Amino acid sequence: MFEGSHVAIVTPLKDGKVDYDKLAELIEWHVEAGTDGLVPCGTTGESATLTHEEHHEVVAFAIKQVDKRMKVTAGAGSNATHEAIALAKAAQEAGADAILSISPYYNKPTQEGIYRHFKAVAEAIEIPIVIYNVPSRTGKEIALETAKRLAGIERIAAIKEAGGSVDRVSHLVRVDGIEVLSGDDSLTLPMMSVGALGVISVMANVMPDGMSNMVHACLAGKYDEARELHHRMFPLMNELFRENNPMGAKTALKLMGRLNGEVRSPLCELLPENEEKLKGCLRDAGLLS
Repeated sequence: MFEGSHVAIVTPLKDGKVDYDKLAELIEWHVEAGTDGLVPCGTTGESATLTHEEHHEVVAFAIKQVDKRMKVTAGAGSNATHEAIALAKAAQEAGADAILSISPYYNKPTQEGIYRHFKAVAEAIEIPIVIYNVPSRTGKEIALETAKRLAGIERIAAIKEAGGSVDRVSHLVRVDGIEVLSGDDSLTLPMMSVGALGVISVMANVMPDGMSNMVHACLAGKYDEARELHHRMFPLMNELFRENNPMGAKTALKLMGRLNGEVRSPLCELLPENEEKLKGCLRDAGLLS
């Protein structure tokens, strides 16, 4: 259901407000480039600093602009269960195909608390849920046993795995009822080699065709081709994360002439020396003249 390359799309900003004209341009670029799915209002979309009103508007706008040309999996996560449910319901009402729901962050619930959180969200909506394991941001991993329990809940359909472990993916792909998507661009190739079906990608913001081609080469079993694409993109994948995401992705898009690079405080522009390193990687990847 979720196989392919899904872009965790940035939220363009202009003078502190969402720039919907630029968001529309980016979406059209992804349609043309062969991106399989759009994920608005995730971490890369700066969901942490969007107001709830902005969050709802960005999701609704993205769904309308996509117009069923690819899957839209709306970010709808919170560390408060009632807020996660409200965001999920709003995404469903706007016409999202699915939601992406992060494991509760900061308050660090027990595994039973994580299970009850996702179960409550699943019982509140009627569209599929991609749960999101990213312990580097949440401070708490969705344990394998918890993931197995969650896989038994009807609407929990997939897991975005950003725990940095291919071994963990090898366990997860053996669980019935849940698909696995890479949440780490640089590990997408090895994760797919053991059974993941695609990626929710930051890199796809910058090289949508490259990520799509690599993922589809893996799906077709063409691993020599996929490996060549991986190595071509690998330096840039790493450079995008030298400072906090999405600062790298937005700066890259600025250097490519697609955005102004604006992020919302407390994020800020890259250090000048890191912008120069990023520029070199973009040039090496053939994205700058």
